Amino acid sequence: MSDLALADAVADAGPRPRHRSVGVDIGGVMVGGGAPIVVQSMTNTDTADIAATVAQVAALARAGSELVRITVDRDEAAAAVPHVRDRLVRIGVTVPLVGDFHYIGHKLLADHPACAEALAKYRINPGNVGFKDKKDRQFTQIVEMAIRHGKAVRIGANWGSLDQELLTHLMDLNAASPRPLEARAVTREAMVQSALLSAARAEEIGLARDRIVLSAKVSGVQDLISVYRELARRSDYAIHLGLTEAGMGSKGIVASSAALGVLLQEGIGDTIRFSLTPEPGGDRTIEVKTAQELLQTMGFRAFVPLVAACPGCGRTTSTVFQELARDIQSWISTSMPEWKTRYPGVETLNVAVMGCIVNGPGESKHADIGISLPGTGEAPTAPVFVDGRKVATLRGAGIASEFKDMVNAYVERRYGVTGRAAE
Repeated sequence: MSDLALADAVADAGPRPRHRSVGVDIGGVMVGGGAPIVVQSMTNTDTADIAATVAQVAALARAGSELVRITVDRDEAAAAVPHVRDRLVRIGVTVPLVGDFHYIGHKLLADHPACAEALAKYRINPGNVGFKDKKDRQFTQIVEMAIRHGKAVRIGANWGSLDQELLTHLMDLNAASPRPLEARAVTREAMVQSALLSAARAEEIGLARDRIVLSAKVSGVQDLISVYRELARRSDYAIHLGLTEAGMGSKGIVASSAALGVLLQEGIGDTIRFSLTPEPGGDRTIEVKTAQELLQTMGFRAFVPLVAACPGCGRTTSTVFQELARDIQSWISTSMPEWKTRYPGVETLNVAVMGCIVNGPGESKHADIGISLPGTGEAPTAPVFVDGRKVATLRGAGIASEFKDMVNAYVERRYGVTGRAAE
């Protein structure tokens, strides 16, 4: 490769152009149509327990979820939905609510018009909306309800509840083919067709294209990537991404990040969810934070200031830089509710807390504000860099508090009223 070709390759680094999709307004949140990629989540409370559901929706919204899905599985849950919405509004939480319907959604929406009105979007699973001769009738009833109330619809095919009639039909066609595909490939095709055929039927019934979001959730990373590539290639509907049944802990985070990261880099996806299994009694908001972190680390959105810190090695046997990195990260998280109101744009701030002379000064120079702490055997000094220039050298036991003061001053100067006016 020539030097010029190499330079061109480096210059071209970055995500592919976004998949061209029709924008969908979901309770005031725009999904697709070039809008920023939206983070959503789902409660795991019994929706009929109004107090618990309100508390969890509020926690998810305050963590940054821009849409929150709730289960509507029986009459008690449907009856509770408008009360959940009203209580949320009273405490200042206006996040749009999405109703998750399976099997009897048509009946619940018809029997509880207040629920149908309170929700911003209905989620339909074409694999269990109805069976045999009831399928089209019950699907039609939900779509007509969405049209009547002016709501959006997500048509979400799922690997674990795929339309068996469609799958059987495609398997039979494949078996009769002179060059049959493996069963898994046919199943992936059934996922794509299930979503697209259902969307086409919804439009036939009268639902506008800008009221439809598609998803095709799979639990295998490579299967998910393949299915969504085809979905994006064959349509311009807004697309919701999610690896279903991702799992617990680091496994779920890594699997979701791997699958969604590939698709987002290819320009596919208008809204995402990390379907993480929480520890018993664990923090549900982790699925919101990890989705935000993926979007921010890939450069698609900015939610909170980033703190870069080295992993440590034999040069950094002291725990000082680890403690400072932890303290700075915690302090920024605690400060963000106030900072968001006082300092617009502060979420783009980059802070570096480094542990030795090897990469410390360089990384600190690349950050907006950074500190390079002394490693093992280095002089007990900590140079501080602001906008690429060394501005101070800190020493002694008060390094952490002094650096925090400098970060605070930088935030005020850059993002405060005076700083913005000077730009």
